[in-house]
Amino acid sequence: MVIVMVPMVVVQVVTILVFYERHWDTVTRYMATNLSADVAVIVDQYAANQTPEQFEDTRLYGWRYFYFDLQWNQGAILEKETNLQPSNYAGNALQQSLAQKLSYPHRIDLNHSPDRLAIHIQFPDGIMLITADRKRVFSSTSLLVILWSVSTSILLFGIAVMFIRGQVRPIIRLAKAARALGLGRPSPDYKLAGAQEVRLAGQAFQAMRQRIQRQLVERTEMLAGVSHDLRTPLTRMKLQLEFMPDGVEKNGIKEDIVEMENMISDYINFASNAVLEDMVEVDLRDLINDSVSSFDRPDKRLQFTNPDAPIVSIPLRQRSIRRALDNLISNAIRHADHCQISTIMDENQIQIIIDDDGPGIPKDQRIAVIRPFVQIEKSPENKGAGLGLSIAHDAAISHGGNLLLGDSPMGGLRVRLQLPI
Repeated sequence: MVIVMVPMVVVQVVTILVFYERHWDTVTRYMATNLSADVAVIVDQYAANQTPEQFEDTRLYGWRYFYFDLQWNQGAILEKETNLQPSNYAGNALQQSLAQKLSYPHRIDLNHSPDRLAIHIQFPDGIMLITADRKRVFSSTSLLVILWSVSTSILLFGIAVMFIRGQVRPIIRLAKAARALGLGRPSPDYKLAGAQEVRLAGQAFQAMRQRIQRQLVERTEMLAGVSHDLRTPLTRMKLQLEFMPDGVEKNGIKEDIVEMENMISDYINFASNAVLEDMVEVDLRDLINDSVSSFDRPDKRLQFTNPDAPIVSIPLRQRSIRRALDNLISNAIRHADHCQISTIMDENQIQIIIDDDGPGIPKDQRIAVIRPFVQIEKSPENKGAGLGLSIAHDAAISHGGNLLLGDSPMGGLRVRLQLPI
């Protein structure tokens, strides 16, 4: 609107200024010159024979040809303080023109009446008062030009606003759809409208959304299929082990099978995290309490420090966020002696903060460990596929949030799960 309005206002202002500078100046001077010439004719006609009979003839002549109203004030004298210059432009132009054409002292009264102006002319034996129509010196076109400029500006601006709103509305729909997609919420196709460029942007967005959803479905189906196919030979291996005699080799194979089953479970959880479940209003406080309760230990290694902090209910995929919390808490308990969970809420987001006193993660490896199948070190105590942080990160991203790793005040790792409100 500013882009449309500013040039329009500038053009109108320049037009009005040019009109006042040239048109108003030219027209006003022309009208003042004509009126002065007519007044000079009346004055010259009476000055030739200054008698009552001549004044009467001059009065009739002035009314008939110039629509002047003449009055005579016998013995009157112009006051000195009234010979001041008029304060407006038309009065100054008329004063200058009369000074060139009249040799008698005179005074102009532009406010003689609402419709007429008066010119007082000093003769030896009295004052001649000549009243004329104010339109003879004040042009009415200036007001018309201003009114026309303002009215056309308002009309054109209203029309421009209507067209602009017609173009902005589909852009707003596109922005809402993109935000919904970024927050992981349903983003159905909408009717394309607006200019060609806006429609092309909408088509590109809808095609991108469909590709993203198709890739998510394909990835989920692939991981689920691979995980399912691997469970079949593992089940056969477990049955065969039952018929083998006990020994070191049997126990080692059993441990390998259990590790493979855990890895397959991680794959299935990672694939399930991509499934777009329906979003429902979830009380995060209850969700955190449930997750903490599932890890409850008699040694009180895990604490929810501010369970009474204000948290609003927000639309979430409950299973996805619960899986992310379980993974983060499980990692903290596995690598640390003590773990604390807290929440912070502001106008834009809710943060679930998990602090521990473990060894932490080096700064140069914090981005890498979020990627799937990445582990800092392999050890008998650190078994798994390296998908815990990746699952939590995907859950946060699918809701339009983020997962950040940092240093904890407890000396270990701080994990912040950010979810937008």
